[in-house]
Amino acid sequence: MFSSCFFHVLVTFLSHKGLLNRSLSDPSPRTCLPWETLPGARSPRQQRSRIIRALKPLHLPSHYYFASSCVDLNGNQVENPIDIVINVIDQNDNRPEFTHNIFNGSVPEGSKPGTGLFLVMTVTSVDKDDPKTANGMLRYKILSQNPQSPSSNMFTINNRTGDIITVAAGLDESWVRLVATDMEGNPTYGLSNTATTMIRITDVNDNPPEFTTDTFFGEVHENRVNVIVANLTVTDKDQPHTAAWSAVYRIIAGDPTGRFSVPTDPTTNEGLLTVVKPIDFEQTRSFMLTVEAENEIPMARGIHLPRQSTATVSVRILDLNEAPEFSPNPKSIKLEEGLPSGSLLTTFTAQDPDRYMRQTIRYSKMFDPANWLEIDAVNGRISTIAVLDRESPYVKNNLYNVTFMANPPASGTGTLQMYLLDINDNAPHVFPPEVEMCERPDPSGINITASDPDLNPNAGPFAFELPNRPSDVRRNWTLARERAQLRLRIGSLASGIYEVPIIITDSGNLPMSNTSFLRVKVCQCDHHGDCVDMERIIAAGHYWLQILLQFKLSPLFT
Repeated sequence: MFSSCFFHVLVTFLSHKGLLNRSLSDPSPRTCLPWETLPGARSPRQQRSRIIRALKPLHLPSHYYFASSCVDLNGNQVENPIDIVINVIDQNDNRPEFTHNIFNGSVPEGSKPGTGLFLVMTVTSVDKDDPKTANGMLRYKILSQNPQSPSSNMFTINNRTGDIITVAAGLDESWVRLVATDMEGNPTYGLSNTATTMIRITDVNDNPPEFTTDTFFGEVHENRVNVIVANLTVTDKDQPHTAAWSAVYRIIAGDPTGRFSVPTDPTTNEGLLTVVKPIDFEQTRSFMLTVEAENEIPMARGIHLPRQSTATVSVRILDLNEAPEFSPNPKSIKLEEGLPSGSLLTTFTAQDPDRYMRQTIRYSKMFDPANWLEIDAVNGRISTIAVLDRESPYVKNNLYNVTFMANPPASGTGTLQMYLLDINDNAPHVFPPEVEMCERPDPSGINITASDPDLNPNAGPFAFELPNRPSDVRRNWTLARERAQLRLRIGSLASGIYEVPIIITDSGNLPMSNTSFLRVKVCQCDHHGDCVDMERIIAAGHYWLQILLQFKLSPLFT
């Protein structure tokens, strides 16, 4: 948008009957007013005219159009309508405005003067006046440069585009003051404004990193990792802490298995030769590495890495007293449970990696939760000192682990995993141990089974039967041998607690039998089949319990 200004627009309308009077802010037609005589008119028709005036500011760019007609005092049209066109003309009332008060630019060091190839920056400014007229046509000019050395004319500017380029060698950081003038740069009629540019010289990678010495030395103990062996130092004349200064180190020879790496210290730019994989002294006692240093960015054109960008690193490996190693570790054996004390199981020995040290290995037990084993301190033979039991709470999924230790000054550990095979060493027991039934029970009886800590085939299927003594057991109860269904032989039984002896036999090779007592609570039941009057049942149970205890103590139940 261009500036606003007031105009007095004179429009001469020739008419023999009247003169049209129009206002820019009032589009309604008015009646013709009396004739006015204008100075210099040569005839009555030429001496009759009216003035159209602008009542508000006009804005550029703009055109105003009017359709006008003339009527007499009675409202009768006395002239044909005419069109009036008013063009608003721009005035130079706006100064150029730079888009920034301070512009920032840079020039790579070593740049040769010239146009186009070494453009520093482009400055821009705007003018609110009409750009199609001289009022909005700008020209740029450099007013001053600070410092003025090595030359007071280090830069030039394209007066039309605002492009700043170098024209002299030996650039240094500079402040340049600029001016932009409209009216095509006319200093007399044009309006001006100024801005400042800050031009910095940026570093380029024209100096390679160079090692401070041809050979570096370091040492490290075997088996250590993430340990710095040596600090590799370089010098670089480029600007510190830039990509042209920061070094990148690479091992180019002497490390075929990738035992070392060389990260860079970002503060000092040193290469930190670091062990990243364990090194065995007995296999390799020294390394001779070749390391190359480069910058993070490529060298400038025409610059090559010198001999000083490569160095040799001599690394000596130091021996350590390493712990003996069991092999295999863990060691697995499979054996049957129930082995008697004093049984020899296996031999579990360790080897000392330190082949050049004369050391005698001694063995000891470190972890044996059930205290079942012992190890010979000299030869590593492992024997039992207790009976092995697969059903022990220390055995998980048939596995029992024992840890042994081998030690000269350094100690190594090994684990013996024993997989225990099941034998039939546990008799079955009735399950559940306690049941309830009504005085007049369901004819279907009570289903029971047995539990056996052993595994198949040393567990089920089980065989069930009632003993011959005491005699009231078979008189009152019946038991299917294979289905394990206990039923009342008589029609009813008085409420109370009964201990029913049941002989259970497992299916193991050499089966095991056991007389197990099933506790049966006989009670009065409601219509839902639930026991009632439990206090009387418990009292009666004490009487029967005493009788059963007498039978248990007899020779038939021993």
